[in-house]
Amino acid sequence: MLHAARALVQRAAARTSYSLSASFATTSTRCAAKGKKSEKQGDIINFNDQYSFTDAPDPEHVNYKRVTANDLEHEREPPRRVKMLVRDFIEDSLYNPNYGYFSKQATIFTAAEPIDFPSMRNMTHFEAEVAERYASYGVDGDGPGKQIWHTPTELLKPWYGRALARCLVSEYLLKFFPYEDFVIYEIGAGNGTLALDVLDYLQEDYPDVYERTRYNIIEISENLANLQRQKLQSAHPCVTVHNKSIFRWDVREPAPCYFVAMEVIDNFAHDMIRYDLRTLEPYQGLVTVDAKGNFSTYYTKVVDPLISSFLGLRRYLNHPPPIPRLLKLSSTFRTFYTNLPFAPNLSPPEFIPTRLLTLLRTLRRHFPRHRLLLSDFSSLPDTIQGVNAPVVQTRYQNTTVPCTTLLVKQGYFDIFFPTDFEKLCDMYEHILEQPLPLAEVERERARLTPLSMTASPLAEGNSFFSSYHPKNRRSPVDGVPSSSGLPVGERKSAVYTHAEFMKTYADLNKTRLKSGENPMLDTYENVKFLF
Repeated sequence: MLHAARALVQRAAARTSYSLSASFATTSTRCAAKGKKSEKQGDIINFNDQYSFTDAPDPEHVNYKRVTANDLEHEREPPRRVKMLVRDFIEDSLYNPNYGYFSKQATIFTAAEPIDFPSMRNMTHFEAEVAERYASYGVDGDGPGKQIWHTPTELLKPWYGRALARCLVSEYLLKFFPYEDFVIYEIGAGNGTLALDVLDYLQEDYPDVYERTRYNIIEISENLANLQRQKLQSAHPCVTVHNKSIFRWDVREPAPCYFVAMEVIDNFAHDMIRYDLRTLEPYQGLVTVDAKGNFSTYYTKVVDPLISSFLGLRRYLNHPPPIPRLLKLSSTFRTFYTNLPFAPNLSPPEFIPTRLLTLLRTLRRHFPRHRLLLSDFSSLPDTIQGVNAPVVQTRYQNTTVPCTTLLVKQGYFDIFFPTDFEKLCDMYEHILEQPLPLAEVERERARLTPLSMTASPLAEGNSFFSSYHPKNRRSPVDGVPSSSGLPVGERKSAVYTHAEFMKTYADLNKTRLKSGENPMLDTYENVKFLF
């Protein structure tokens, strides 16, 4: 489906269930066929689908080595006899340089020529055209197929990228031109198509801005980083590609900048927690891999600092945990409920975006004057069981196969999550309000630009004219007054649906079909923007 998941199939086609080939299905894989078991020797099902402390892994797991995704970066094959947090299992599965999904399996759908939207009769014709272009990648053989997925950047090029460019340049012209350079950072730039479309638009329509543009790409994949350099740097010398994880970024950008993340955070690793239904105490989930490669999960009290930090922030922001109201209100009812025959003693799994929290802290620390433009899925079909659970899927014989468990062979499956944008906005704004360390504040004050109208911090005098501070504005940043000269602070971010954002910034005439339908508005209905 166009707005359902990454792999696009025609709407009329029914999704078929398959039992995956034993060559790449792990011993704990349940995919699509709800746990059909291969007849091959040793291909057993070991998926923990009960909500109980008694579902223990291999007793030898206490002797397994505790590892992180960083520890596994140099491994050539998925490890055995190890245990790790769920976020490390996901991160290793997706990003390991030697066997990760994005390193070895994923292929981004790229149309050689943009689709001629005005020539399309209707959405059915448009979808048939996209399906035909997908077919050009060839027929899958046995085992895992070509892991092809599309993005709106590729499907709607160049008009999608130009809409984002129009959004960014309008903000830049209003606030900083001509006193500051137009600095853009993009993470997860894929094939570089978005950067190309943005820069082509600036070069054609805003040559004065283009001359002051610095476009930085932060890309974890070495293969994609090389592709981006080949595609972009000859046409646009203002591009710099940094082959580095954003989670290891350590360079401070003191200038105003725009930070772009399009369909990136859905693949950020999450942690899994469950609550003891007797005490409502959270427990962190860990994955074990035994000597045969079988997966299991088990739970311990939360001791991981990042998980603890996220849960503390959630309490501060009054985002309640996903526990039924009656259980939260009454310890007597909890005791009665958990003593019922066959009653679970753990809540269903909840997946919490701990890596997203790390990103927001990185932005606060290393990009103190950034403006974030972010877009991703707000909901997804075919998710596995749990709260805020991901879609786990692969392609098999040219068909997208959704799975019912996270515990699948590393590297062969896409794992992507929906995002609660309203909660993300709360968390993001709260983190931006946190004060920087004093030494960093002093460095900010030392940076003088034509926009700095005083040597003293504007924040110190922000109530000189009025004690009122609008709720939709952040606290003022030193040296950045408004156009009126009053330090009223930056406008806070807001959440938009995909259609709302495109109605504001896209040239909709360029993507309108003969029927009047518009793929720019009618697709990606489960996508939102934060800006």
